[in-house]
Amino acid sequence: MRTVDVRAAVDLNLANWDERALAHAAPGTGYVLDDYVADPAKISDVVSFDAPRLGDVSGLQGVHLQCHLGTDTLSLARLGARMTGVDFSPAALEQASALAARAGADIDYHRADVSDGAAVLAAAGADRYDLVYTGIGALCWLPRITDWARLVADLLAPGGRLLVRDGHPALLALDQDRTDGDLVLSHPWFERAEPTVFDEPGSYVETDHVFTHTRSAEWNHGLGELVTAVLGAGLRVTGLEEHRSIPWKAMAHMVGAPGGEWALPEDAADRVPLSFTLQATKPA
Repeated sequence: MRTVDVRAAVDLNLANWDERALAHAAPGTGYVLDDYVADPAKISDVVSFDAPRLGDVSGLQGVHLQCHLGTDTLSLARLGARMTGVDFSPAALEQASALAARAGADIDYHRADVSDGAAVLAAAGADRYDLVYTGIGALCWLPRITDWARLVADLLAPGGRLLVRDGHPALLALDQDRTDGDLVLSHPWFERAEPTVFDEPGSYVETDHVFTHTRSAEWNHGLGELVTAVLGAGLRVTGLEEHRSIPWKAMAHMVGAPGGEWALPEDAADRVPLSFTLQATKPA
């Protein structure tokens, strides 16, 4: 059996995300950080999509895992939650902290990953949350979904809840480089010990930056694996939806949809889900 160096894969991703954090924070990119400073009421498209499912978060103690630049973290704070952000990239956290300061938001940020997240937050005196939130495009960077589910369960207070919306494993298993409109399964659907390594010269947002760190390692997780991991961690699943849209243009033939989303053309819209929302609670 081949030994997989997970640490090397995570380090590869860290170099990739540190560089992207700086590029994504630059003026003129898709994150438009200055807009959040100029408009105190601005909410990200991602959180706007999630808001009907989140309901009223006023006064909730929330933690946003894999928060990147913190635009969704800030948006949740603007909806009334007392937010903490967590990411493994120091460069991303520097930008997220700067954005919060410029926007006048009281948000704590901590560097951690799945392996030490609970310990890092406990050491900071904030280890139990009413809401654990994981935004779009996060789960594929995690080698083992069961480790993530245990972290979520450890962080939730009794009665607390999880909301995660992410790319659907069906989309992540497709060959997204095709330009002919065909939907072809080319990558693993199920979690494997060995990651799929991609080499992408650009990014998912518009930027003129010429990247040095272009390789990344990703792991897909089947929807059944995700639900089973959440149940195995002692949580109760309260909702599971599959959506026909996603917040980035994953394939060349996708078309724009309301709220900054992207979807397949009308004749293919019902063929494959593009994202999903999972909600769960920790028994009181």
